[in-house]
Amino acid sequence: MCLYFGIHALLIMTVTLSPATATAQSEEDATGEAVYPPLWDLAPEKLMDFPVKNNKIIINAWNYQERLGVYKNLLNSSAKYFTAFGSQNSGNILWGLPLQHGWQFRTGRLADPSHVTSCGYEGEDLLCISVRSWWSCINYYLAVIPFLGAVEAGLFGQLQYEIEILPPEKRRADFCYSVANCRSRIPKLMDDWKAYFEYLISTEYKAMSPATSSFKLDHALHLMWKAHIASIAYALPKFQDRLKYLSDPEANFGEAWADSVDFIAATHFTTDLLTTNNFQAFLPQRMLVEGDVVPSISDFSPQQNRVLLSMSTLHKANQLTGGLLLKLWQKVMSTEARRKMGRKLIECLVSGKKFDPVEIYNDLKEADLTVPRFLRKNSSNID
Repeated sequence: MCLYFGIHALLIMTVTLSPATATAQSEEDATGEAVYPPLWDLAPEKLMDFPVKNNKIIINAWNYQERLGVYKNLLNSSAKYFTAFGSQNSGNILWGLPLQHGWQFRTGRLADPSHVTSCGYEGEDLLCISVRSWWSCINYYLAVIPFLGAVEAGLFGQLQYEIEILPPEKRRADFCYSVANCRSRIPKLMDDWKAYFEYLISTEYKAMSPATSSFKLDHALHLMWKAHIASIAYALPKFQDRLKYLSDPEANFGEAWADSVDFIAATHFTTDLLTTNNFQAFLPQRMLVEGDVVPSISDFSPQQNRVLLSMSTLHKANQLTGGLLLKLWQKVMSTEARRKMGRKLIECLVSGKKFDPVEIYNDLKEADLTVPRFLRKNSSNID
């Protein structure tokens, strides 16, 4: 029975935290704002839109618009592999990355939290990304490294120029700046992201044969999430010292957010445009400050408070078990049927969907998992 402890704990949390009514959302109002990240239309959409100097394409990853352009190029160049999953590239599973980056920018999480500089605040420095920001440093490994992995994999074809990423003014040793530099310093991370993009590229050739089943979304999600959590796992200890610039509630939220990603990744959660927007609608729309106590933050919606509480509870439970809860959850999410059930649980927690014991009961049976006793008691329609 201990094998199912992780999934039972999340089921109990879903029952406890699930609201009484569902909240329907459309693509347009998922975040209450635009569907795309701020300034998306102004971000460079081709590599040659970045400056070229000394036969090198120069990208300033410490400028929000240029880092956003890195994502836009990834989305544009991988669009052809996701045509079957939605119009206008909406089904591309890389949308989770730029949308998270846009949320961080919109909520002030990329600005200098120490206020020593004006980086990220109003005026000329609004687009500045601070090297003191914990969020921006973690995000670097979810932006520049995937991008350089894609370059190495050949996603952009044969490039006329080498690509160089400009370093920040301080703490330069914490980052790498080119394919060769990153390959020598973080080969495993580069391998993980390169593998994802090589898989996409390989399906293009397989598709030439109608008899060959080429693109498998679940496998693409597996490779993408493997690289995603590897990036965060590498960056977390490296930037632990940046947490000192944040309030205790914000620092705790950041660590809980990182932990939650591991649980989400195990389900192969689909990070397309609409799903990610729906998910992000319930993330905090400002930095947390001293005095913010979940689930009673007055200027947050009940759903936002609920999601913050669930993330905090999950993080603490995982810490108390020494990471065992995550390991068990990952072990349980070993088949597509189980991952499907896991995704439904996450949607219940995040979107405000009503918890349906009968549906979850049937999902558990389909996934060949033991059904918890509390579900049997709450499922009067189950024979």
